[in-house]
Order: sequence, then C-alpha cells, then structure tokens
Amino acid sequence: MTVTHDRNRDALLRRVVEAVEAETGDAFFRVLVRGLAEALGVAYAFVSELTRGGTWFRSLALWARGREGAAFEIPLDGTPCEAVLSGQVRHYPDNLRQRFERDTALRAWNVQSYAGVPMIDSAGKVLGHFAVLDERPMSEERAAAATDVMRIFAARAVAEIERARAVEALRQSQTRLSRLIDGASDGIVSYGDDGVIVLFNRAAERILGCKAQDAVGTNVSRFGTEEGLRLVGESIEKLARDPDALIFAGGDEGVPARRADGSVFMHEASLSRSDVDGHPLYTVIFRDVEERRRVSRQMLDLRRQNDYLREELGWIYNVEEIVGRSAAVRNVVEQIERVAPTDSTVLLRGESGTGKELFARAVHARSRRSGRPLVKVNCAALSPGLVEAELFGHEKGAFTGAGERRIGRFELAQGGTIFLDEVGEIPLDVQVKLLRVLQEREIERVGGSMPIALDVRVIAATNRDLERAIVEGKFREDLFYRLSVFPVRVPPLRERPGDIPLLTRFFVERHAARIGRRITRIAPDTLERLERYAWPGNVRELENVIERAIIVARSDVLEVDAASLAGAAAVPLHAPAADSGDAARPPAETLEEAERRHIAAALDSTSWRVEGTGGAAALLGLHPSTLRSRMKKLGLAK
Repeated sequence: MTVTHDRNRDALLRRVVEAVEAETGDAFFRVLVRGLAEALGVAYAFVSELTRGGTWFRSLALWARGREGAAFEIPLDGTPCEAVLSGQVRHYPDNLRQRFERDTALRAWNVQSYAGVPMIDSAGKVLGHFAVLDERPMSEERAAAATDVMRIFAARAVAEIERARAVEALRQSQTRLSRLIDGASDGIVSYGDDGVIVLFNRAAERILGCKAQDAVGTNVSRFGTEEGLRLVGESIEKLARDPDALIFAGGDEGVPARRADGSVFMHEASLSRSDVDGHPLYTVIFRDVEERRRVSRQMLDLRRQNDYLREELGWIYNVEEIVGRSAAVRNVVEQIERVAPTDSTVLLRGESGTGKELFARAVHARSRRSGRPLVKVNCAALSPGLVEAELFGHEKGAFTGAGERRIGRFELAQGGTIFLDEVGEIPLDVQVKLLRVLQEREIERVGGSMPIALDVRVIAATNRDLERAIVEGKFREDLFYRLSVFPVRVPPLRERPGDIPLLTRFFVERHAARIGRRITRIAPDTLERLERYAWPGNVRELENVIERAIIVARSDVLEVDAASLAGAAAVPLHAPAADSGDAARPPAETLEEAERRHIAAALDSTSWRVEGTGGAAALLGLHPSTLRSRMKKLGLAK
C-alpha cells in the first residue's frame, strides 16, 4: 500500500509542478487548483484565505466541474473547513452532506467526499487552506496522496499570500510618501543628469512662482544664479564620488536662487542622488532661509521606512518556513508560542545556519507588534567604529563624514522589534550603551544631548559561548543577564535527522522552478546519505547542497553523492552496525574533531581564502567573521 501511495503521490506531484512552476500571484492559485482537480480527478478544488478575524474564509481560486468558479466568502461555522482552518488535516471519505447539514453549499455542489490541508505561516498562524471535494467517495489512499501534494504546495501558497500583503503595504507606503511630497512645505525638485526636471511639487510652485506643468520638462538652470549653479556643479561632482551622500548648502545666510519672474531670493537646500534604471536622479529639497526643516525630516524618515519595506518584500518573496515535526523543533515552537505575546527580551542561541533569524521572525509575527517593522541588525557585519552610530543614530557633524542627521536602527524599529543577530560581536564600549537601552528604554544619538524614549522589543541571537566570553572579559555579564530573560536554544540539524527528508523536499520545491529544473523524485540512497551526514553547517548547508544538486541534475531524480557534501566524506550520525566478521573499525571521532576536519577540508579546497565568492565561508554557508571565530576556537591556521 505504501509503495502504491508513494507512486500515486509522485505522479500527482509531477503533474501539478509542471502546471504551476512558472506562475506567481493570482495566476499561481488559479493554475494550482486546476492542476489539483485534474490530477486528482475531483469535481472541485479551491484555495482560501481567512477573513473577518478568522471567522470567515474567502476563495482565492476555485476550479469547479472543469472550469473556473466564481469567488465566494462564507462563515467557517458548520462547514468541513472549520477543523482545517484551525490547523488540522481532515479527510471525510463519504456522507459529507449528512455530516454537515447546515452547509448549504455542499448540497448545491452535490458532493460526497472532502480532503483539506491548512496553510500555516512561519509563526504557526493559519492563513487559509486547500480543499478538494468530489461527488464520489474518496478512499484513504487517494486522500493521502492528495493531502501530501497539498502540503508540499502549502508553503509556496503562504509565500504568495504574504508577498501580496507586503506589496499592498509597500503601495500604501509609496502613497503616503507621494502625499507627503505634495503636502510638504519645502520645495522638492528632481531632475536627471541632463538637468531636465521630472518632479516639481506644490511647495516648489509656491516658492518659485511657476506651475508644475510649466516647469516639468524644462531645465533646472532657469531657476539658478551664477553662484547657485556653481555650488550645484561642485555638489554633483561630490555625489559622483559618493552617491549615498546628502549635501547641504545655504546655512544661515542662504544661497541665491531665481524665481520664474526673475526675482532673486535666498534659500537653503539639500541635494541627494539616487540611481533609477542606471541613470542618476538628483533631488533638491529647498526653502527660504526663514523656513526650517520640519517636514523634510519627516520625509526622510518615511523614505527610510519605505526602503525597509522594499527589503522586507524581497525577504517575503523568498520566505522560509519552519519545516519539521521532530520533538526538538516542536519544543522551540512551543517556547515561541509562550513568549511571543509578551514584550520580554528573547535570546536565541544556536550554531550558525540553524535558522535563528527565522525563529526571531516567528516571535515578532506572533506578537502584538507584528504590524510594525522588524528591523534586523547583523552586528558582526558592522564596522567596529560605526556600531554605535548604526544602532543609535547620529546628529549632523557628530564625527567626520556625518553630513546629516541619521536615524539609527533602534529608532527605526520604534513600536516594533529589533533583531540583534550575532550580538556577541558587539564591542565592549557599545555593550555599555546597549545595556542602558535595555534598562532605561531610551537612547541618545551620537553627538546628541537629548534622550529619546523607546518602545522597542529586543530579540538577540548568537552562536558564541557567551559564558566563556564573560570569563575572557569579552562580554559584559550584566548585559548577558539583561538579554537572556527568555533564552531559547535552536537545535542543530544533527539533533533532528528525522526532519531532513521534509527539509529536502521543501528546498527542492523552492529552488527547482527558480533554477529551471524539473525534479519529481529524490533517490532513496540520497535521503539515507543526507540523514547520516553530520551537517556542521546545519540547515543552511543542507539548502546549499540541495541547490547545487538541482543545478547539476541530469534527470528529474535528485541525487547527492558523498563527494557533494562540501567536498568532504560524510560524517555519519548513526553508523550502521558492523557484522561480526567485519574488520575492526577506528573509534568514532568527536563532533569537534569532525568540525575541524570539515572546515580544514573547505579551507584547503579554497587555498585558505576565507572571504569572497568561492571562499571557504561561502562554501560552508557561514559569515566570514563566524568562520574566523570557529577557526580560532578549533586552532586552525594556515
């Protein structure tokens, strides 16, 4: 029965993957439900999204009796979907209408059987579900094949739903930005490197005495004076050297500019550059000397939030799921469920590549702050001299190169959550100030004198032994106890080998369509080999191995040989028992010995180059600073 079930599931999966591999958005859902209905031979298939606080659901796509069906929205109560949308998989083989007499749609559709699978996001929240219904009874074997296929596509469907929500959030942010530009009291003019004006807001109309329709398409020099145009030319040269700079001009006395009627007035201005389709776009924010910069600061803040939304949209499109049903993973998820609704500080501890960021996002998504930003900071990637300014911001002129006031990551996360990844890499002098933030719930920008009250939840993560760092004088003990209010240990992959087949199938589904390969089956010996490998690089290493295997695949069967595992021989978690006649085997090596050998092999294969494309860090799926830390701990040197 199991062999038949596997064959049925693989055949169904192949047909559906072929149908949806090139689709996204609404088209993905429409093609997916049609593929499910035709592959399973059922009368109805649909995908839904929860609405009205989780008491109703609406269809995202419906395939009904050989054609696309009309969208619907109905209450959960009294339907076979109620249990599924509470997070359970359900199969009703027959007598469906008798079981759910209050569901009038079942009578209208004249169906007898049902199978449904929930769609659950990375935080464990049910977003919607898949369901198939038929006029005939549905056997256990047929339903099992259907639910297996629907489970595989549930993660992709969740990503599409969350991506659509992020796109809407980005659209709303851009609308707010557009309204702010038009409502600003400062004049805003944008033009290309040819000087032709492309944006001219209402305040610019008022200040320069010229309608936007008469200004757009003309050269910005018409509003300049000899002195002003000279300063603009010098500023553009500076921006060519440093495109991210923001240049101020005018000060207290101002710089002369010319209105449309020829009259001259003194103004102060800021000039910035951005690249659009490979061409520079210059934006001038200006005002009379008597006016100050109230609105311009608000606009800069909103623009940064808009940029952050763009980054979040990119992440959501490649969203990872917490995949696994091992006891180790369930334990972590249960801890997250308990701590997420609180505002307590969480410290995620675990080896590199275990998915600590994924669990941090799950905590945020389940918290009351989920509607506000989750701002991520990779502390190991920050320049030691700029950590404080990045975290807490700085005032204009606070240090050399500080040409503008800059909001720090804590301030950007106001009302939301900040994720301090690799918190053990923060320098000692900044640790003191981070401790104050946790104690006093306020910050001071570098070069500032006024405290700024904060409402930010802190989640930190590290792969370092912080207790050892405390003994060595590299980490403050008082900060450690402030961060570890609720410590959570994220297990390494070697402690959850039973999750490896699930993760493998998940990564195949994620990468195959993107790479342009069609993978319908995983070789049995490959799964066995993957389950026995020690995975020093954890889930990140597994994903890299699967992606490489997809790239080099010569058929629709995924195969991974021992040589493909980071170029080193597989280190077994559970060695097969030796027969009595076998020769004596060498004693098993420790995990530290295995890790040392594994890292040394990667370094040898890259001629001991740590960073960059083709370096050992990239090969192992580690951050360069993390790899150097492991090398130092293991005593590895060229």
